[in-house]
Amino acid sequence: MKILVTGAKGFVGKNLVAELRNQGYKNILEYSRADDVSVLEDYAKQCDFVFHLAGVNRPQNTEEFLEGNFGFTETLLDLLKKNNNPSPIVFSSSIQAENDNPYGESKRAGEEAVINYGKEMDTEVFIYRLPNLFGKWSKPNYNTVVATFCHNIARDIDIRIDNPNAVLHLSYVDDVLKEFLEALKGNPTIENDICKIPVVYSITLGELATTINSFKESRKDIHIPDMSNELVKKLYSTYLSFLPEDKFDYDIKMNVDERGSFTELFRTPERGQVSINVSKPGITKGNHWHHTKNEKFLVVSGEGLIRFRKYDDDKVIEYKVSGDKLRVVDIPPGYTHSIVNVGENDLVTVMWVNECFNPEEPDTYYLEV
Repeated sequence: MKILVTGAKGFVGKNLVAELRNQGYKNILEYSRADDVSVLEDYAKQCDFVFHLAGVNRPQNTEEFLEGNFGFTETLLDLLKKNNNPSPIVFSSSIQAENDNPYGESKRAGEEAVINYGKEMDTEVFIYRLPNLFGKWSKPNYNTVVATFCHNIARDIDIRIDNPNAVLHLSYVDDVLKEFLEALKGNPTIENDICKIPVVYSITLGELATTINSFKESRKDIHIPDMSNELVKKLYSTYLSFLPEDKFDYDIKMNVDERGSFTELFRTPERGQVSINVSKPGITKGNHWHHTKNEKFLVVSGEGLIRFRKYDDDKVIEYKVSGDKLRVVDIPPGYTHSIVNVGENDLVTVMWVNECFNPEEPDTYYLEV
């Protein structure tokens, strides 16, 4: 199957082409604004399916709406008809097609042209009125406010919010791709003759700004956003895609002394925290127990001995651990425990605890093993 993608270098087009390749489609005909119309005519002869994504949404003057959205659509359809090619078409329209503004009118005109093509050529056409989209490879100050907020906040540039209570309806680009691939297979999601993206999120402009700002702060307070919230998870991925290329890394606090170091890697309110513990040869750390707090130790380098003793018992339990064979050791409540570096090199241990440390309620009590 040869698949024509117009607007192949744009936000959705670039993502779609990449995913089509991921899915094993090899004959992808990519057309973008920089290509000559003769290229489009050649593709119109060959293609078996069309994703018509090309269009304009922020032109310098309103006349370009009709030319870029309706005019180019007419050109594409005329070339398909000229070559007697009844390729099915996915047409990316907009929820703005429901409004009487220049952009909405140009999209509505494009929809009507595609519908007439489908009737004339007796082929399937899938018109998607897309909400505001967000995701990687989007452009700030062009595609979506999400892109603008992510770009600016990652660079300490002020953002403008005229109405924080304004409600946005958002779809994530990967959800759009899934639905487009269903249309390619002939299984689109349709409601009242218009195709739709099944997953749409609602959020106010103020909430969006607060959420994206929290992603920036998470690099300072080492908190991981709530990934059980699908919108937050997708917004966080989008934010990371906008990090400046010289700002992928960031510092975290290392607590260092003559015994080694202890560094908190990240915290989550729901899943506790993860830390990296480094012990010098011969050093013992721990010798404490917990009522409820529990931990998991994973030695990734060096040789260690984890020792346990139940609070009211004299019996000592020992586990030998090594970076040569990764094993997780659970640290149950009610057992005092320690970890000793018995090797010649640093002992590096990844430590997970089920709750973030609270100095007012540490649930940690000194007791030698």
